[in-house]
Amino acid sequence: MDTIASLFSFITWPVSWVIVQFHKLYGAIFGPDTGWAWGLSIVSLVVLIRICLIPLFVKQIKSTRNMQALQPKMKAIQERYKSDKQRQSEEMMKLYKETGTNPLSSCLPILAQSPFFFALYHVLAGIANGKTIGVINQPLLESAQKAHIFGAPLAAKFMDSASKVEGLGASLTDVRVITAIMIVLMSASQFFTQRQLMTKNVDLTVKTPFMQQQKMLMYVFPVMFAVMGINFPVGVLVYWLTTNVWTMGQQMYVINQNPTPGSKAQAHYLDRLVKSVTQHGEVQGKRRRAVVQAIVAKGPDRNDNERKFITGLAKQGFAAQADGSVVKSDAAAAEAEGTAPRRQQPKRQTKAQRQAGAAQQDDAAAKTSLSKDSGDAADEVSEDKKPEPQDAKPQQDAKPKQGKPTAGQARAKSGQRKGQQRPKHPSKK
Repeated sequence: MDTIASLFSFITWPVSWVIVQFHKLYGAIFGPDTGWAWGLSIVSLVVLIRICLIPLFVKQIKSTRNMQALQPKMKAIQERYKSDKQRQSEEMMKLYKETGTNPLSSCLPILAQSPFFFALYHVLAGIANGKTIGVINQPLLESAQKAHIFGAPLAAKFMDSASKVEGLGASLTDVRVITAIMIVLMSASQFFTQRQLMTKNVDLTVKTPFMQQQKMLMYVFPVMFAVMGINFPVGVLVYWLTTNVWTMGQQMYVINQNPTPGSKAQAHYLDRLVKSVTQHGEVQGKRRRAVVQAIVAKGPDRNDNERKFITGLAKQGFAAQADGSVVKSDAAAAEAEGTAPRRQQPKRQTKAQRQAGAAQQDDAAAKTSLSKDSGDAADEVSEDKKPEPQDAKPQQDAKPKQGKPTAGQARAKSGQRKGQQRPKHPSKK
């Protein structure tokens, strides 16, 4: 560990300078030689570093989501080019390039703060060995060696010998109890952070090897930190415990405010959003309107959580709009409750009812045809009433005019069904 820390000695000066500046502030409040002054200086260093790393953390969240979304496509590529590893790698890189995803982005925050971590380790190792380092001169070195956190010196380790711990003005029992508690808290915070990510912010509808890897890391990381923690000074344990707690809180905020689609966190977020809309009658906040707008734009591609959200709004009498707002809609509420009037389907008729209906239609057609023929006959009679010459003889042999046969009569007479007839088989002729 000392060899690795020495590789980052170039950054020990700025790290030690930041610690000294915070020590001046807290030393004026708690006293320059107290563990509170030095411990809070390390905590403040962590907070400052993590604030500077927020853009990388946002990029990490986006990269993790993109990787989760690409898992089905990646699995398809692996199955398709199972026997050609080179082509498989080329297709993977092509997929990353098309989607703008960088697999290493999820490791950026850890990689970015690693130099500060090893630089702090280098500074604390120098304090433990009685060496001035960076801007920490001899008076600051003596002050840091006197500082104790709950009875454990700032530079003491779990594996230190009793003589070395006594040289720092403490007992081995106190050091081991405090370091053991801090190691357990550090591992537990790491486990809880990873578990929170896996159980709340993962799309449960997609089962991929990536999820299995994350579950494995959920147990591997805490064990790894526990094994490494026995070689960390108390000051470094303070640093790492603080950064784990910061990560846990930061991730909790991101999960609550911007959850992964299809996850449990999204279901809880949309439930809270429905309650907020019901209470205030509108979507409050630009971010929430953007969420509603994205859900409306998906249309039929919405997941189960988003469909429940639209239904929940409708039950409360609201309809989501394309611009992310909501409007009152009694029709949507009635449709969601199942009380909207439905179109009545006609009852299915029996064969006898259909035949009776067809007979009634034929009678109506016959009456229409007779009335038409009567009108034609009346017109002809009016034409016959014109004055005739005296020598005209009445035609006694004229036959009475008959009306046209109806459709039903024509069918009865012919004995055939209406429409094109099927030709008879030669054996039946």
